[in-house]
Amino acid sequence: MDLNADLGESFGSWTMGDDAAMFPLVTSANVACGFHAGDPVTMLDSCRAAFELDVTVGAHVGYRDLAGFGRRSLDMSFDELFGDVLYQLGALDGVAHAVGASVDYVKPHGALYNRLVHDEEQASAVVAAIQAYDPGLPILGLPGSQLLVQAREAGHPVFVEAFVDRAYQADGTLVPRSHEGAVLHEVGPIVERAVRLATKGEVVAVDGTVVQVRPDSLCIHGDTPGAVEMATAVRAGLEAAGVELESFA
Repeated sequence: MDLNADLGESFGSWTMGDDAAMFPLVTSANVACGFHAGDPVTMLDSCRAAFELDVTVGAHVGYRDLAGFGRRSLDMSFDELFGDVLYQLGALDGVAHAVGASVDYVKPHGALYNRLVHDEEQASAVVAAIQAYDPGLPILGLPGSQLLVQAREAGHPVFVEAFVDRAYQADGTLVPRSHEGAVLHEVGPIVERAVRLATKGEVVAVDGTVVQVRPDSLCIHGDTPGAVEMATAVRAGLEAAGVELESFA
């Protein structure tokens, strides 16, 4: 099982999360590409850390929305979104190659991630951009999403992820962050959820429904308060349950 986290989300003198402590705990890092978060130096530091620790780098592409941290959905034309995703891929891949690393998968961020579950047009723009940049680049996303459906049809390797620190709805989508209880904070239940996802491929939704997920990767948000403690406990819990941790990519 892969363990991923959103990292490299600091910007200038503003710091988000504790990347130095998180990198040794994960097997894949979704690195911000400068649009929702991140900047050239942060991207450089993130790619260096990933290379040194043998952590797989993924391009965490998002809407051009620094002020909103990429959590505001934007209406964009096909070409606008196509160009923005292509720009982010090229930026991170260039930085990664400069330090001996590489971008080995793509995972959308925040509002873009959620919109690509249902929005066929935006999903087609994102998949087309990835296809144009690298037809064989793996894509990580929510099971059943338009992103993964269209990516699979285009011939991309697709991988499913689940979230150990987010509440689920009965249809398998995430509870919106604007709702109370959308983000989980208690370490014990989070570890139990991670082990259940990894060993049984299922998660319990807020209404008690058991949702089948069968993930290839488990995500821990690096910007969540207590993320390092959470990631440490999740990794230990998975290993204690006999789950081997390795990157899907």
